Amino acid sequence: MIPESLSSSLRLTPDLDRWIRIDPGGTVTVFTGKVEIGQGIQTVIAQIAAEELDVSMQRMQVILADTLLSPDEGFTAGSMSTQVSGGAVRQAAAEARHILVGQAAAQLDAPMDRLRVEDGTVYDPETGAKVTYWELMAGKRFNQQVSGRVAPKPAAEYAIVGQPVPRLDIPAKVAGEPVYVDDMDLPGMAHGRVVRPPSYTARLAAIDTAPVEAMPGVIAVVRDGSFLGVIAQREEQAVFAAQRLAGLAQWQGDRPLPPAEEINQRLLSTPGESFLVVDGTPTNDPIPPFEPPASATQTVAAVYSRPYVRHASLGPSSAAAQFEDGKLTVWTHSQGVYPLRADMAQVLDMPLGDIRVIHRQGPGCYGHNGADDVALDAALLAKAVPGRPVLVKWSRHDENLWEPFGPAMVMKLQAGLDSAGEVLLWSHETWSYSHSARPRVEPGRSSLLAAHHLARPFAPPTQQPGRGFHGGIHRNADPLYAFPRRRIVKHFVPDSPLRHSALRSLGAFSNIFASESFVDEVAAAAQIDPVAFRLRYLTDPRARDVVATAAERAGWRAEPRPAGRGQGIAFSRYKNTMIYSAVVVEATVDPESGVVHVERAVAAADAGQIINPDGLRNQLEGGIVQSISWTLKEAVQFGPDGLAGEDWTTYPVIT
Repeated sequence: MIPESLSSSLRLTPDLDRWIRIDPGGTVTVFTGKVEIGQGIQTVIAQIAAEELDVSMQRMQVILADTLLSPDEGFTAGSMSTQVSGGAVRQAAAEARHILVGQAAAQLDAPMDRLRVEDGTVYDPETGAKVTYWELMAGKRFNQQVSGRVAPKPAAEYAIVGQPVPRLDIPAKVAGEPVYVDDMDLPGMAHGRVVRPPSYTARLAAIDTAPVEAMPGVIAVVRDGSFLGVIAQREEQAVFAAQRLAGLAQWQGDRPLPPAEEINQRLLSTPGESFLVVDGTPTNDPIPPFEPPASATQTVAAVYSRPYVRHASLGPSSAAAQFEDGKLTVWTHSQGVYPLRADMAQVLDMPLGDIRVIHRQGPGCYGHNGADDVALDAALLAKAVPGRPVLVKWSRHDENLWEPFGPAMVMKLQAGLDSAGEVLLWSHETWSYSHSARPRVEPGRSSLLAAHHLARPFAPPTQQPGRGFHGGIHRNADPLYAFPRRRIVKHFVPDSPLRHSALRSLGAFSNIFASESFVDEVAAAAQIDPVAFRLRYLTDPRARDVVATAAERAGWRAEPRPAGRGQGIAFSRYKNTMIYSAVVVEATVDPESGVVHVERAVAAADAGQIINPDGLRNQLEGGIVQSISWTLKEAVQFGPDGLAGEDWTTYPVIT
């Protein structure tokens, strides 16, 4: 019987050997189903395991997601890796230590509670007798399941957790070692490129591939319906061949996109599904109209919007694949190797067990970009040249025009206030498309781009409203402020003109931007300082502390600033259950151009138990920079002539 108290990851994979391995050479290997995307999870997992096992960080190695070796932990998403995988590793390592100390007690003829562990050596302080983990295991397996009955180490005893341990993955990157997918150079490796249609709806009508097949270095031209690719001996040969192939292709069925400036109206007017959100969860309850009580003396209202936004990773997506003896191996920077494998198995009509998907680091991305798509590209090309590995790289053009974008959103907020400026009713409505189209198994459908273009095409995945707790569209639409009445409504719109999926924080960024901007509007209407207004309605002491600390550290002043200069504050708790954070920003506005320049940002955060403070700082600072970029710089441009923004000049990001 698997205890219900175990984490979801351990309930799914309770075998201790799937998590911890004591290697004969004096090292410890930890397995995780999560992937490294720049957030530092590899180091965090090592710190947690080293702490529980009482071994040094120098002995630790972490195997990231691999469908042959690692537990299935789904996607690396939702800011859950430390909590979920870290929690599983913590429990598994604690039990491994308990087992090892028990074996040592038997061998040293000493009671367990008298033994101590130092860097993997178990010793008896009274007799001096000792034995190492590696001597005890001698290359054997634990052959036990995690029981959940062993208590992990108390936080007061931590020596490694909570310390700014240097990231394990950084030295190799700084030294230029081949750690990324793009760097792979397997024996006999060929290079592939894929030629995409000119639009979402266009299909390949005709092509003469003979001129390309005759080009130097070309191994094969691959066509399957409207999927078109080329394989060559060298990378530049594949690039030139793909360019020639694109010039020869004849397409039909192009359907123009609507103007980008119409997207907000399309969101508001397209029929969809609406849900009243109660305590973060959509319900089937009737949606009441916005009707402030009779004691309300004024109503404040505002509408906010976010355009489609790109993930804009600094490097385009890439993948490698090898098809040999009927089995497929794929190296990818996908954030979900198990879901990707399942989707690929359906598209390729292969048994699940014949596909191995291995995480290899790529350009950082929080969300669903082209990583999964290029993995299928590589697999399709590799199947055309059995035995040879094929490395496929997207171009910047491919990435910017074909990745799934973060969906557009519209937020309408209203509040009813009494004569004393007290909020009597708070209303937040959000309109958007689905916020996740990640790989999953759905008969006849696939999220993978090439699957839509095959001769036996798969339809895109069914768009779903997402009715989970603080799910996509409605994530953080429900504020933590203790307003007496609130009306939170989610409007799911099914038909997006652009390909879209998960972008960092899903709907939280836009909902928080809107609600915190509106808090300032309401505070102004009530003639109350924005910081004082927030503190009035925050009852959680931790929430109050981060707001007060951010304001104090930033030198918040209630009086107006000089013309063209401003200071603002915002507060949130991600999903209303995770990290508390408040940020104060000082900005200037050019009176002639209207250009906003951020001068300074000060953040305060309460993340609870911190594994690595440098990692937390990295996430906070990176989030601030990306949020500023989204707010001031980024927007996907499109219209009847198609998508624009295929490079950094036409799609600028903050630098």
